[in-house]
Amino acid sequence: MDALSIILKTKMIAIARRIYGSDLVSASKALYDGGIRAFEVAFEQDKPIELTVKAIEELRAALPADAAVGAGTVMTVGQAEAAHRAGASFVISPNTSPDVIKKTKELSMVSVPGAMTPTEIAFAQSLGADIVKLFPAGVLGIEYFKAVKAPLKTIPLAAVAGITEKNIKGFSDAGAAAFGISSSLFRTELIEKGDFDRIRSAAEGFIRALSD
Repeated sequence: MDALSIILKTKMIAIARRIYGSDLVSASKALYDGGIRAFEVAFEQDKPIELTVKAIEELRAALPADAAVGAGTVMTVGQAEAAHRAGASFVISPNTSPDVIKKTKELSMVSVPGAMTPTEIAFAQSLGADIVKLFPAGVLGIEYFKAVKAPLKTIPLAAVAGITEKNIKGFSDAGAAAFGISSSLFRTELIEKGDFDRIRSAAEGFIRALSD
């Protein structure tokens, strides 16, 4: 199954920020065991690009073939190219960059740029976006998401930032095609303790909340 199909079928993307090495691999394996199949490793703009590249390579090697691994916070063409070299199958950005979208599609990766307004969302799709990330969804709220989605029914929208077990079903009912979830899945306090059973349970909790 390709990355776009995985994302649209399983709906949840676990976002790793500033987590690397064995911590990232162990936590991701626990999330996989809990039902997550799409994983985003975010570029940190204040850190060397190689950190994220290595993390993507390690995660792609560690997870089963039915998991999709991509890059997040991709803001430059160079980062998109580096993500592709590392084995990423999708690219997620906080903004809509025509150059990044173009390069992502040239490299046959799934493009998920960030947008907020209807104009930005439609523009992102016109550039070739496969899914548009409504960001920051938690701040904007379910009613905003629902209102924006109504005239843009044909554009798949992902709700990203501020998604919780309590609001994920509301965003789903409002038309969200996917969800980006960071600290509620990659829970640093549990990773530091090595409590990967509870990380697996966090994934299971989100999946239950979405299906209820």
